[in-house]
Parts: sequence; C-alpha cells; structure tokens
Amino acid sequence: MSENKSKNYMSDIHLEDYAGEYEKNYATAENAVFTGGRTTEKLNGIWQYAVDQYDTCLRQKWFLEKYVDDNGFTLPVDYTFDQWPVINLPVCWNVLEPEYHIYDGSMVFTRKFMYKPACANEKVMLRIGAANYICRVFLNGSYVGMHRGGSTPAFWDITDFLIEGSNRIIIAVDSTRRSEQVPTENTDWFNYGGIYRDIELIRLPELYIKNFAVGLAPGSGFGRIFVKVQMSEKVSGEGVLHIDELNLNSKIQITDGIADVEITASPRLWSPEDPKLYHVSLTCFGDTVSDDIGFREIQVEGRKIFLNGKELFLRGISCHEDSVSNGKALTDDERKENIRLAKELGCNFMRVAHYPHHENMAKLADQMGILLWEEIPVYWAIKFDREKTYQDAENQLKEMITRDQNRASVIVWSVGNENADTDERLQFMSSLAICAKKMDPYRLISAACLVDSDKNVIADRLIRYLDIIGINEYCGWYTPDFRKLPQLMENSDPDKPVIITEFGADAMRGHHGTIDDKGTEECQAEIYRKQINVLRNIPYIKGMTPWILYDFRCPRRTSYLQNYYNRKGLLDETKTYKKPAFYVLQKYYRELSGE
Repeated sequence: MSENKSKNYMSDIHLEDYAGEYEKNYATAENAVFTGGRTTEKLNGIWQYAVDQYDTCLRQKWFLEKYVDDNGFTLPVDYTFDQWPVINLPVCWNVLEPEYHIYDGSMVFTRKFMYKPACANEKVMLRIGAANYICRVFLNGSYVGMHRGGSTPAFWDITDFLIEGSNRIIIAVDSTRRSEQVPTENTDWFNYGGIYRDIELIRLPELYIKNFAVGLAPGSGFGRIFVKVQMSEKVSGEGVLHIDELNLNSKIQITDGIADVEITASPRLWSPEDPKLYHVSLTCFGDTVSDDIGFREIQVEGRKIFLNGKELFLRGISCHEDSVSNGKALTDDERKENIRLAKELGCNFMRVAHYPHHENMAKLADQMGILLWEEIPVYWAIKFDREKTYQDAENQLKEMITRDQNRASVIVWSVGNENADTDERLQFMSSLAICAKKMDPYRLISAACLVDSDKNVIADRLIRYLDIIGINEYCGWYTPDFRKLPQLMENSDPDKPVIITEFGADAMRGHHGTIDDKGTEECQAEIYRKQINVLRNIPYIKGMTPWILYDFRCPRRTSYLQNYYNRKGLLDETKTYKKPAFYVLQKYYRELSGE
C-alpha cells in the first residue's frame, strides 16, 4: 500500500481527525435570508435513513457514491441509500422505535429531488429549520456545509451544487452531547435528535432582499414605524413599502444595500387583548417580501414595565417544547394547544424555555395574543472560558433574533438560565446581552438568574446589563425552609423590575397525601398558594413564569414518582389532566386581570 493510500486509510478508518474537513462553510446568522412572503419548496416527507454510530458516512465519504473503482470493478460498500428504511421528516428519531429512545449519536438522511431553474441567474437557498446538534449537508457528491445549534435555522446557498433533473441530498445529523457545546453535556430536558423542523428550498432572484424588519418606533407617540432593509448586494435605489389597510405606500431609500428609516403611520396597537396584525410588503429591485406585523411598544421605567404606555404585569408560565408523540417536533395544533392552555390559565405571557422554539410558536402567539420570552440554551455550567463556545452561543442568539425580530409577541430576549456568578460567566453573558441590545434595541434583555444563597438576596453582577431581572427560586421545594422567600424579598431592593422566572414543585398525577408530602398534588398546590401569598405583596415583582405548564421528558429524573419526567407541570404530559395547582394559579391570575 502506497504511503498516501496508507495515510488516507488510517485517517478514514482509525484516527479521529476525519471531521476536520467537514468544519468548513459553517452556516451562521450571516447566511440567513428573510423568507416571509416567498414561495418555498418543502423537502419534508419520505427520506431514507440509517443509524451511523461510528460516523462512517464522514470517514468513508458515502456522499461520493463511489460504487466502481478506477479499473471499472464494482466495489463493496457499507451503504445502500435507496434500500434503507424510510422516515417521514421532520421528526425526532427518539420517538420512532424503542431502540432509538435514548440514542445520542449520528444518523444519516437522504433522498432525491427534482430541480429545474425557474429563471436565468436564480439563486437557491437550502433552509433547515432545526437539526440537533451538528448538521452536515452534502449535495450531488459534494460537501455543502455544516451548522451547530439544535434550535435555530441554517441556510446555505446551493445554487452551484444543483443540477437540472434529479439531485441527491444527504444530511448527517449528530446529536452527541459535548462539553464545549451550547447547551453542554448536562441539561434538565431530553436531548431529542433529528431533523425536527422544515427542510425547504428558497428560490431567489440574483439581487434579493436579505433582511427586512418592521415595527413601532419607540418614543414616537405611537405615530411612526421603523423599517430596516438589507439587500444581498451594496446597491442604491428605491424600494416601496405597502400597508394597504393603512393606505400606506411609502418610498424607501436604499443606500449601499441598506435602509434604516422611520415613516409616519398610526396603526392600531397590538396587545394580548387586541392582537391586531397588518399585512406589510416591501418591493426592492424587483424582489418582494411580506409579513404580518403587529405594532407595539415595550418599555421599562424604574421598576415598572409598560406595554403601549400602560403598566403591565406579566401573568406567565414557562413551557418546554415537548410532546409524548412527537418529542420536539410539535405540530401547529400542539403549539396552539399550549397557547390555549396558557390563556385558560389566565396568562398574558409565556416563557418558552430553554432554547428557541419553532418559529410558528411566535407567529401563533402574534395571532392568538400572548407575549413571549425567548431564550438561548446558555444553561447551567457551560464552558464560559472558551471562545469557540461563546461564538456558538452568540450565533444562536443572532439566529434567534434575526428569525423572530418581526414578532410583536416577543418582548424579551434571554441570554441564559441558572448560571453561577463567576468572572468568566459575567464576561460571556454580558457580551451576549450587549450583542442582543445592539441587534435589537426595541425589546427587553433578560436572563434567569440565581439568587445569592449565602446572603439570601437578589444579587448578580449580570443584572446591570439586563432590562428586567429574572430570578429562579424554589422556596418550599429545593429550598425547604419557606421562610427564606419573604426574607429574600425583604433583603432585596432592586432598581429594575423582577420576574420570578421559576418556582414550583413536582407532583405526579393522581399521587395524593398531605401538604407536607413531597411529590403529591396537595403539596404542589400548597407551595403555589404560599408563593403567591408572598409575591403578590412585593412592589418590584412585575411578573412570574412558574415552572412549568406541563410535565416533560428528562433523563435526570429517575425516582419512582418522576419515571424520567420532570413532574413540575401544572398539567401531566398528556396535557389533558390539570393538577390542583393549575387552579390555584388560575384564581390568582383572574384576580389580577379583574375577571
């Protein structure tokens, strides 16, 4: 065996440096393209798939589809794409078969699709809504690129990889938990693997609108809207903004591919009580995009939060993206049901934790009228001292903001949850907070912080970078001495509004006992009563999102009562059974809303 062949063989089969060549063409927020109003071609549906525990697809370059050697002899191969079993994407593979339930690793997905150019010089983008965690794409025997992050979309320009006629696409997804990732190896939810959001092609003209943001200009007396535009190239000229319902037909000046202007307009304001949306379209250089926009203003003054100039108390609940049948691949009906249940509870606010949920969650919230807190998975003790980890977190933040920047329902960007106050963490998360505020000065920045348990006080150095303070506390549960909650409130004197982002207790459906018996429905309800009785009298508390709307899968939770579920839900995992604590919180929220 020649030296080169020997080297290649060793690298492909035995060594661990095979992945290096698949780290190029990293899709980031800079690749994102505004998709509103565009016709997309979904590649959802039937795909072939195979479990690939050893990353053989990457090691042996299955994507080359080399079935014949240089002398014309047929080669034995370790894959048979068209004979693989089939799967219906999007999907979380953990809910497919019992043997995949706790599988963390790689799977390979492939299919063929037809392509015919619609016009000369068209560009074609591939968009994957979410794949957990590392996703690598191959097209027609070539490596296209990769993406990190399990909850935000990835875009690649595949124009030069396409051929007219039949095209073979291969997507290798690796859900392996790694210490340097965001989130890290240890989380408090289920690590669903798969391509669990839409896969689609986006056809674009040669010159196209890359980004488009619209909203109510703050401080304008509700009489002006802002418009931000980014073209795919540094061109200058005019665009036109249309809002038919407002009789608005306004010219937008584009300079070097950018527009950042304000326009006089007096829309009806969006709120949870009146979720009014306007159809807004923009045409520039022959390209047109559109979106359904709600116009609202969110502000903080001192310890108060204001929506459209009216003081606001955030009657909220936290919610994971989880389904007994579908894992993280919720249907729109399931998302609607989550919002409906929250509104039945009396909520005007949901904390969608601990990662960006499907983009349709925010679109549905816009339509159904509920405010949202969106969060990136900077969760617990990630590698705050690693630059690569920070870049991963920042990119997920930018992808989330870019994706949902037009959603009126989204009022808070959160940069993380439950991290110890260390120097490395302060540098890491303050940088994220600054980045979020720079990208989007029209929303509030927060994080779910821990209290200073030694002094029993709300104190975290990150607070000075936040607009509102999120606090997780479990007095009555992980902190058994409930007297610490009123002491915490008395010891603290924040100069910003505080949201209690988590409190609660586990309760298994149908498990009964006294209010002192942990894990019973009675104990959970009593902790809610005691929490509400304290928090309702604290002037700087301006909202709460107790943990959590419904029970969800979690491998850390191994007791008999939990059975691999976090049982702190106000409903069970089927979302059909309401525990008594549901009605305790509902009564309080109805009181606050004047019902």
